[in-house]
This record gives sequence, structure tokens and C-alpha cells, in this order.
Amino acid sequence: MLSFFGLISGLLACISHIPYLIDILKGTTKPERASWLIWLVLGSISFFSQMAKGATDSLWLVGGDTLGTVLTFILAIKFGVGGLAKRDLVSLAFAFLGLVLWFFTKEPLTALIIVILVDFAGAILTVIKSYEDPGSETLATWVLCSIAGFFAVLSVGEFNLILLLYPLYLCFINGATAVVILVGKRKS
Repeated sequence: MLSFFGLISGLLACISHIPYLIDILKGTTKPERASWLIWLVLGSISFFSQMAKGATDSLWLVGGDTLGTVLTFILAIKFGVGGLAKRDLVSLAFAFLGLVLWFFTKEPLTALIIVILVDFAGAILTVIKSYEDPGSETLATWVLCSIAGFFAVLSVGEFNLILLLYPLYLCFINGATAVVILVGKRKS
């Protein structure tokens, strides 16, 4: 059953990027470049570090999400927004500092918390943009990514904070982004 939850999580992570990529090409979604750059680096680090720590079924989420992130970042270079604004540069600097701290951290839980904080530095840019311009984001993507995080939590199968924290965070931050999009649409 854990394998099933892990596979569902990975499939949802992959599928969640399809409407986003289509909307980018249609010109309705404008990805925040700095966010997607941060997520690309972190997704890659998370995948390989969790694999090294023995994750199995929960790897489907990180792998599927990282694949979608690669494709989104490539499109964001041409079709995205941001990247050199003050808040982008502050988030990128915070993310870089977090990665440096992560590199020198020998404690896995501390490193994971730093990774989540760095991820949040990218997420906050997209959350702000989603509120200011909710039409520039694809709601279905954020909802599906949140559900994928939930299934990844179920795939862990035991209380292991290191393996649970990242999918719980992804469930939360993607769900929060979806809520912000809905709130932003109501204010418009």
C-alpha cells in the first residue's frame, strides 16, 4: 500500500505540471523566475539527499515534482516574470545563504529545515505574485501538488520526521498558494 501511495504522489506531481506548462505556452500563467530557479536547485538536492537517506516510495513525489520544475524553469526563462526585482534578489540571496548553511550542516534534520526555509524564500515570491495577480497562476497545479504531498506523507509509513517533513511542507505550501490564488480572485 505504501508503494501505491508513493506512486500516486509521483503521478500527481507529474500531472500537476501539465496544466501549468500548457497555460505558460498559452500566455495565461507567468511563472516567477526566481521561485522556479530556487525550486529547481532544491528539488534536485532533495531528491538525491532523500535517496541517499534510504527513501523509496516517497521519492516519487520529489522526482516527479523536480521533473516538472525543470520544464517550468526552462519555459520561465522566456515566458516568466521577475528575476531582478529587489524582492527576487533578496529571496535569491537568502536561498543562497541557506544553501551554504545546508552544505556545512552535518545534522540531517537541521539541513532539511534549512532546505525548507530556502524553499519558502522562493515560495513567498510566488505567493505574493499569486495574490497580486491571481490570473497569472494555474490553480489546478497548486491543488494537485498539495494532494501529491499528502499522498507522499502516506507513503512514508512510519513516523520519521526527516522523511515526513518535506512532503508535509509541500502539502502545506502548495495548498496555501492555492488558497491565496482564490483569495486574490475574490478581491479582484
